[in-house]
Amino acid sequence: MTEVQAALADPVGTAAVPDTMRGAVLFGPDDIRVVERAVPLPGPGEVLVKVAMCGTCGTDLKIFGGHFPQTPPFGEFIPGHEWTGTVVALGDTVDEFRIGDKVCIEAHAGCGRCDNCLVGRYTACLNYANPAKGHRATGLTTNGGFAEYAVHNVKALYRMPESVSFEDAVLITTAGTGMYGLDVAGGFVAGENVVVFGPGPVGLMTVQLCKQMAARQVILIGTRPSRLELGRQLGADHVINAREVNPADAVLELTGGEGADLCVEASGGVDTPQQCVEATKRGGKMLFVAFYPDRVSLDLSAVVRKDISMYTSRGEGGNNVKRAVAMAAEGKLRGAELVTHRFGLDDIAEAFRVVRERDGDPMKVVLVP
Repeated sequence: MTEVQAALADPVGTAAVPDTMRGAVLFGPDDIRVVERAVPLPGPGEVLVKVAMCGTCGTDLKIFGGHFPQTPPFGEFIPGHEWTGTVVALGDTVDEFRIGDKVCIEAHAGCGRCDNCLVGRYTACLNYANPAKGHRATGLTTNGGFAEYAVHNVKALYRMPESVSFEDAVLITTAGTGMYGLDVAGGFVAGENVVVFGPGPVGLMTVQLCKQMAARQVILIGTRPSRLELGRQLGADHVINAREVNPADAVLELTGGEGADLCVEASGGVDTPQQCVEATKRGGKMLFVAFYPDRVSLDLSAVVRKDISMYTSRGEGGNNVKRAVAMAAEGKLRGAELVTHRFGLDDIAEAFRVVRERDGDPMKVVLVP
């Protein structure tokens, strides 16, 4: 056994971690290759996780294309920020987890020392992308989960009950994004009419969250019938195809002419922010959780006239992944049904092609090392 293997050996002797692993390294725009890399060593407050699977999303397409800020240099960087797996080694001071624990993650681990982190806004860490000050965002500013092993800080790691599958866990991180947004926008949606724009993974998990939080009506708006139908199966009270009717008119009809109490924009479409303005009632709220390919325009005067409050949130902050784990453990969140495509790590370039070209109507594409 080598020195590294000895340092990382399972203390109960059931398994040992190898010296090297396979990881998908980004060498340039649209150039990702699976190569041999040293297995990372967990430092103080960190654990080493054997990755079971890692999901892909729209942000990964921007990273793959070389158009996402603050990522590590080409030739060094392993992307992947929606991963799950099993703890195989513990760093110094770690007593929160044990070898063999199944875990899911938050992508963002704030520095813990800036003003934003101290009040729980660690996805807006003022030391973002500064590892020297303790910030890590797996698969975004540091190496992530498109590999056989990944290191993660315990403050952004959650133990999963046995009833929650790895497929569910990949979507729990996504659910945390929707739940954090709802948290930022006030938390309570009980008795309210909620509109969700965008039946992608974030939107569909948000639909489920709003139903479990006793929203009066959850209205899902999108353009692809298959996704809208899945949204209906996951609990949406009404689905609206924006290619067939004017979304705002349909929302007004479903809400007695008032509009939605809350509109959640999860689509990333440049036209949907204005549709939110038109669909939100006077004194209502709009929540934006998506990234956009370009600048968007909306009638800000109408927002002011209608006294609408606008909120934004980034990622899965506010300890909301912990809440999402609790909901999944009670059977109140369904993630596995969103996993439509699985690829081995060696086929990662093909996986990205499927996501980019929407080949086979993918919902959530996962890589399995």
